[in-house]
Amino acid sequence: MTAVSRRWPRWLYSAGLYLLAPLIWWRVWREHALTNLRRERLGLIPRLPAGVPRLWLHCASVGEVQAARPLIEGLLARYPNHCLVVTTMTATGAERVRALIATRREAGDSGRLRHYFVPLDFPGAANRFIARLQPSLAIFFETEIWPNLLAACRRRAVPTAVINGRLSPRALRGYRRLRPLMAAALGQLDWLAAKSRGDAERFRELGMPTTRIDVVGSLKYDLTPDDASSEASKRLCTRLGSRPVWVAGSTHPGEDQQLLEAHARLRQHYANALLILVPRHPQRFDAVAELCRERGMALARRSLGEWPDGRTAVYLGDTMGELLTLYGAADLAFVGGSLVPVGGHNLLEPAAMGVPVLTGPELDNFADIAETLRQGGALVEVTSSAALADTLVTLFLDEAERHRLAEAGLAVVAANRGALAGTLVGLQSLLSGK
Repeated sequence: MTAVSRRWPRWLYSAGLYLLAPLIWWRVWREHALTNLRRERLGLIPRLPAGVPRLWLHCASVGEVQAARPLIEGLLARYPNHCLVVTTMTATGAERVRALIATRREAGDSGRLRHYFVPLDFPGAANRFIARLQPSLAIFFETEIWPNLLAACRRRAVPTAVINGRLSPRALRGYRRLRPLMAAALGQLDWLAAKSRGDAERFRELGMPTTRIDVVGSLKYDLTPDDASSEASKRLCTRLGSRPVWVAGSTHPGEDQQLLEAHARLRQHYANALLILVPRHPQRFDAVAELCRERGMALARRSLGEWPDGRTAVYLGDTMGELLTLYGAADLAFVGGSLVPVGGHNLLEPAAMGVPVLTGPELDNFADIAETLRQGGALVEVTSSAALADTLVTLFLDEAERHRLAEAGLAVVAANRGALAGTLVGLQSLLSGK
């Protein structure tokens, strides 16, 4: 591929971004965090102190930050003289990184973990960001592949990697329409650590050079609940008492209604059953609260400090960064994005907390993880709200089966750990220039 043939797809892509700039900026203007200036979206970050080498990790949102937490901790431990800059696209992701920064500050390690918003992928913003940040290594999480940022890194000889590389069959179908652009962007990458052979093959189909791909496994198996989350779960579980409690995490529009229907049917058998409902996006918290009220379900909101009493039907988890804690306080966990065509969310979070995992049929984004849990006898799958209600009733009647599912989930997580070590080895090779 000639230099011109590599560049023209990115030129067209950039022209399209400029044409859509008003719409893009309007969307970004709404996605704001009080801790960050909007000008960061244009690559206008402060110039960091000279002489301190920097690693850069980009995660899209809160889910990716949570999944990347073992890597964040691993990088900070392995490179004590480096500063780690984590960028996010969303305000919720920013809040999660800020929480990690606060935790490290309490432990006496301040200043080495920083956060900015990732710049919009305009050529000028991308070049400005890389020029100011001057990273020793750029790491992109899962499918965060931005052509102009990758080109800016290549221009300044910054090694680049995609880690926990994920590309679902559905995403591949969409990216095929942009194959020249994606092939040119992937050709800029120095290393891609795929989470499965299927993901590796799909990246190859898009144009990623085979010699730069390794199948390392999923970092999500390396998630170990911290002591704070575990202790908070225990305290919450104690306060909730012996009533049947299930949690539905990372839910989406069209799914909350189905979950509330299932809960209403469950309460016909267990009148004091409690649903901890955790919408995926904070902008939906109020709408979901209203939905509960419309259905006549007594509601308590965690963000308001309200506490569920014996009459409460739904406890709304309308806070950020507490999903693991809420999972760990329940008897059963349903992972959202799976009763609607979203593709599912992280099935390993409740499994790592020792809670039986339930899911709907839409698992496109986590097909390999679902299969691993399935083979380990650690996944309960339902196809509808009615089937979910029946399954909940059955499992609440069968304590031995709940215990078996919980132990099976923990065993699957433990057996598949190891991606973190392989990822750190690969990144070390890039940093050392090998």
